[in-house]
Amino acid sequence: MRDIDIVTDMMTSSEGESEGFAVEMEEEASRHIFPIHFYEKHLLESIRPDGRHLSHARHTTVAFGPVSTADGSALVKIGDTTMLAVIKLEVMTPFADTPDEGTIAVEFIMPPICSPLVRPGRPIEVATVISKQLSDAIKSSGMLNYKELSLVSEKAAWMAYLDIYCLNADGSLFDAADPTAEEEFIMDTVITLVLNSSGQLVSMYKPGGSVVAHISTFQDCFVLAKHRAKELMGIMNDAMQLMEED
Repeated sequence: MRDIDIVTDMMTSSEGESEGFAVEMEEEASRHIFPIHFYEKHLLESIRPDGRHLSHARHTTVAFGPVSTADGSALVKIGDTTMLAVIKLEVMTPFADTPDEGTIAVEFIMPPICSPLVRPGRPIEVATVISKQLSDAIKSSGMLNYKELSLVSEKAAWMAYLDIYCLNADGSLFDAADPTAEEEFIMDTVITLVLNSSGQLVSMYKPGGSVVAHISTFQDCFVLAKHRAKELMGIMNDAMQLMEED
């Protein structure tokens, strides 16, 4: 009887594993063949396929100073999305219309290693768009005082080159939101809010897509953005403290 019980338990366990595997395969097939239906099902349950609540961002880490040869650098990860930001400073002659200010040049770089969609030797349009968006966001937010980059009025000022290398493009390339590349692929529209350190809205981007008819949608986005900004400030403060300790 003992041997029979063991065999029965093994058969039951094997059948359970097979059923679990079949369900998993069916779920994965639905994800790729009927992605909209797959995500609509999760939306009804207010949960993402990776187990996160809809309002929860992916795990985020920040490390300052990873590139010792740069004047400033940071390695940032949001889920699998990975960015390396590097600052280099050069002395320049100020522009005639801003004799007491320096300037910053932003370039967003997507090498072929970051995504199978990026081909060697072929510039990708989204990189140019993000470069422009980041540059506009920096200027509109007032996060940088350009007068502090002045060295000698009308003679010399700092030119800051901010190069951002996308090492892994798994969604949320422009902002610090929470959708993955797979989720972005089926989205109808995108709204990006830029907040300053005080939680004030300084700019908003909506590059085409469906019309957002309800003001409550923007209000919900603002609440989520404000919470995310506070969360990111804490992460960056912890990273800064860790760098100072090292």
